[in-house]
Amino acid sequence: MTLVGTNRDLLERARRVMPGGVSSPVRAYRAVGGEPPFIVSAEGCRVIDADGREYVDLVSSWGALIAGHAHPHVIAAIAAQARRGTSYGAPSPLEVELAEEIASSVASVELIRFVSSGTEAVMSALRLARAANGRDAILKFAGAYHGHADALLSRAGSGLATLGLPDSAGVPAAVARDTITVAYGDLEGAERIASETPLAAIIVEPVAGNMGCVVPDRAFLVGLRAVADRTGALLVFDEVITGFRIARGGAQGFFAVRPDLTCFGKIIGGGLPVGAYAGSRDLMSLIAPLGPVYQAGTLSGNPLAMAAGLATLDLLDDAAYATLEERGARLERGLVGAASGAEIPVRVQRAGSLLTLFFTDRAVRDEDGARTSDRDRFARFHAAMLRRGVMLPPSQFECWFVSLAHEDAAIETIVDAVAASLEELA
Repeated sequence: MTLVGTNRDLLERARRVMPGGVSSPVRAYRAVGGEPPFIVSAEGCRVIDADGREYVDLVSSWGALIAGHAHPHVIAAIAAQARRGTSYGAPSPLEVELAEEIASSVASVELIRFVSSGTEAVMSALRLARAANGRDAILKFAGAYHGHADALLSRAGSGLATLGLPDSAGVPAAVARDTITVAYGDLEGAERIASETPLAAIIVEPVAGNMGCVVPDRAFLVGLRAVADRTGALLVFDEVITGFRIARGGAQGFFAVRPDLTCFGKIIGGGLPVGAYAGSRDLMSLIAPLGPVYQAGTLSGNPLAMAAGLATLDLLDDAAYATLEERGARLERGLVGAASGAEIPVRVQRAGSLLTLFFTDRAVRDEDGARTSDRDRFARFHAAMLRRGVMLPPSQFECWFVSLAHEDAAIETIVDAVAASLEELA
């Protein structure tokens, strides 16, 4: 690859030909008042930008790279497949192998359909839910982001919360009317809505990751399962973030709550574009060509993504999850200690290798709690961490992602940078 220009040069060029100079809005760094570095290479838990600066990376491709950047096993699998072809537009053995691997790991999965993004997976799963029970309305939870399909851009957390947008322009009012929103964790509100409105589906992140890391009480998820059973709605778990991260069996395995449909992404593609939705044989048999619910995609089941996903899942044994838990816990302890020394109100919330440092003095249980965080202070903190060689997601409302590549030295670097950055803010 020939490098052309500095970060600033590349940003100026990008802004001339791309909206905001980026392919996804949160990457623009608007919420933290800075300018994004352009990454030219990465290995393990470190990335290098166009100016030659190295950072310890806690973005981890927004959670997709649980094994770290350029893991040799994953790269070898991609390279071997690339030599055999990059896309066929026809079935390949790797699709079968990855589908079998996911079905053997996640108890609710009997049949799976691969797509190319998490947005596509959720959109398709909700279409299937509507076809299955002949209803239109969807219940979601405020602050939860399920991709950018029209019907779901309502109180959608993450990028929208970061940019201060309550909704999105271009979404027809008639589409938005079928999406009902209550607070995350509000089981009573969900019960009330489900009793008043025939719901096609209740969709939930079993651990919220787009208002920051918010871990619900298990009773909330158990209660949603009961509400769905009682009212005929389908329970859909959006495990695009949590699938194969919280546990091998996903958050549903960790909490022992079985959804009707599950949406996957990120980790199952090992860093390449991927998505999937899955469920029981009866439900998934409604998908074409077996049934009347149409969904298709040129790059669905792309062999490069299938190879990368299989190679990544190959690495995720019990020892790997123990390592992820230990490193996540160690980072959490370091962050809490650093905050306590700086005497700044900070709340650290974690689920395995997902965590968020909120600038608030209270537990964050829902979107309103997340919004009590001091976003101006987070913006200054983000800039201070970047100066010290640690790259964080450029939003208070995103998770930090620890990978198997975050060795002890990297954790120490992060904690030292946090301590110094918080002291600077104080």
